[in-house]
Amino acid sequence: MNKLTSIYDRSRVPLYIQVASVMRQRIDTGHWLEGDKISTLEELEKEFAVARVTIRQAIELLREEGLLNAQQGRGTFVSGKPKHNRWLNLANDFDVMVSSIKDNVLKRVHIEETASSPELSEGEGQLAEDGYVFLRSVQYNSGEPFSVVNLHLARSIFDKGGKQFMHAAALPKIVEMADVTISHAHQTLTIGVASPETADLLKIGLGEPTADCRLVLVDDKDVAIYVADIHYHKNCFALRTDLLERSGPRRGAGK
Repeated sequence: MNKLTSIYDRSRVPLYIQVASVMRQRIDTGHWLEGDKISTLEELEKEFAVARVTIRQAIELLREEGLLNAQQGRGTFVSGKPKHNRWLNLANDFDVMVSSIKDNVLKRVHIEETASSPELSEGEGQLAEDGYVFLRSVQYNSGEPFSVVNLHLARSIFDKGGKQFMHAAALPKIVEMADVTISHAHQTLTIGVASPETADLLKIGLGEPTADCRLVLVDDKDVAIYVADIHYHKNCFALRTDLLERSGPRRGAGK
């Protein structure tokens, strides 16, 4: 068995998408430069150990993204690079996070007034007795979608906010509620892949990497009042921090 076959089998993502991801990375890292002629179909077929139809599908996907240009009788050439502006830096301070999303432009795409309860991990509080409302929204920057937010909001909180939650980010509104005390804000960052729904809303390929953030707000009664699973477009995301910000400058320990 070819070594690549066992690697492909580890993923349920279609073969052509896996191949396209490797080819996209070659363009992104400069292994294939703009204007370069890439390997022939025969060479790619042999290298990736897949059928020629799979290579053609991968090339077509990258052609649709504006990265490759197939020229009859000449071959396939690199015509562009993936767009990366990495403008989004995930906040590691609660007040900074609230401020950063206060003016976000969003579009609600799905609401369930009587939703099933979210799954909570140890330390994320207890489920709200009055249940949850589920809100899915897409957030935009410069007219382009950059994140999908799947939010479970405690019914009591939703009822307090009313129509505010239908058109604006929920977190800043909750912070402004005088009778709500937030005791914990648990944030977990992981790397995921786009589901069919997320891929459609973010306009990216199925199975492409996403930066996934889970944020759970727990009130002073240990109730999880806000449970959000946020999927960020990989091209907008970066995590930047000064590792010496709290401890201050470090001097060498030499004699």
